[in-house]
Amino acid sequence: MFYYLSGTLAHIEPYLAVIDCGGVGYACRTTSYTLSALKKGDKGKLFTHLNVREDAMELYGFATQEELNLFQQLISVSGVGPKAALSILSASTPANLALSIITGDEKALTCAQGIGKKIAQRVILELKDKLAKGQTISAKGEAYGGSGVTVIPENKLSEASAALAVLGYSQGEINAALKGIDLDSMTLEQIIKAALKKMMKQ
Repeated sequence: MFYYLSGTLAHIEPYLAVIDCGGVGYACRTTSYTLSALKKGDKGKLFTHLNVREDAMELYGFATQEELNLFQQLISVSGVGPKAALSILSASTPANLALSIITGDEKALTCAQGIGKKIAQRVILELKDKLAKGQTISAKGEAYGGSGVTVIPENKLSEASAALAVLGYSQGEINAALKGIDLDSMTLEQIIKAALKKMMKQ
């Protein structure tokens, strides 16, 4: 229904931002990560998700499409509702959270308030399974950077690609973003951050 809202930040409180668009104040549930990028009285833009229940309609807003995509992935996991998803997203940056899911880092997820080991395991299991079924990842260096790029270990390349997919990027976008990045000498986290920077500039 709403793709994004753009206007003046009228009110901010924990897990909530109210954005004034043409005289109408839209209350958006959000994360501490998004709130850190907003300032009351300034212009702002939030990418939104409308959650409809029998007894209520709630709007969720995020500073980046990556965070919105990750929120939507999280609420697709059985037993994870919007409140739990906001808590998980508030404990880390989207890039680091995607990396934690792909590498199976339960501790990073249980750092979030109200998130126990069982939910963390379910998030990792279901999202990794979803990616495994939906992606075919090539480990050939020429597919990402041409013949001048050294082929790197398949698991490292696969994990970087899968983490970017968790953030909502298509395989074509991921392939293009990884082109020209020195994959051989960088850590997994550095690869993901470098790819995100390239995609944000497009």
